[in-house]
Amino acid sequence: MTELSELKFYATQPHPCSYLPEQQATTLFLDPSLPMSAELYAALSERGFRRSGDHLYRPHCQHCQACVAARIPAAQFRANRSQRRILQRNRDLQVQAALPIFSEEYYHLYARYIDSRHADGDMYPPSPEQFHSFLVRNLDFLRFYEFRLQGELLALAVTDVLPNGLSAVYTFFDPDQAARSLGRFAILWQIEECRRLGLEALYLGYWIKNCRKMNYKSEYRPLQLLIRQQWLQAN
Repeated sequence: MTELSELKFYATQPHPCSYLPEQQATTLFLDPSLPMSAELYAALSERGFRRSGDHLYRPHCQHCQACVAARIPAAQFRANRSQRRILQRNRDLQVQAALPIFSEEYYHLYARYIDSRHADGDMYPPSPEQFHSFLVRNLDFLRFYEFRLQGELLALAVTDVLPNGLSAVYTFFDPDQAARSLGRFAILWQIEECRRLGLEALYLGYWIKNCRKMNYKSEYRPLQLLIRQQWLQAN
């Protein structure tokens, strides 16, 4: 593997932040000409990088440090009463790994989810091209985990399986199944999958203290945040 000190990175021009409207964001990308191996990805995930499509990136904002990389150490996690109820409520679901491809079934669920939950965001309106460019890749470590009830697809967790943990890339689910708390269940299932695979942590992307959409991440204890290049327990 290439030594991290030898890697090239590129920063974007400042652009409007997707999470904090009053802020300008800058993103640092790994040189996209480099092959994306699971080992390199894992090493960079320890330093706060995340994958989107073909790119490994992290926030690199000059005047704001609100986005903090977050992970759940799988072995230390203990479900609280609410989370145990969610696990019990979804015991009837079957979970299986599938190829990371485009399908009409996947896209139909994705479009319903975006229309219902994110009509105010930059992913609206959904399109097949957007689904493909955002989620579908020919990567050895990428998995689509299907959550089904008697054959019906209720949720899909797009997940990267790395040597140091699972990285939760994106999860979408049936918006009519709110009582199941499928987004939270997918996180709980991925924590258990980390344990089954003997992996250290579930990487959740970024946590922002003053962002309502990020509040759910602090429900998982312990939550570790990357502060000054050290993973520290936050709760």
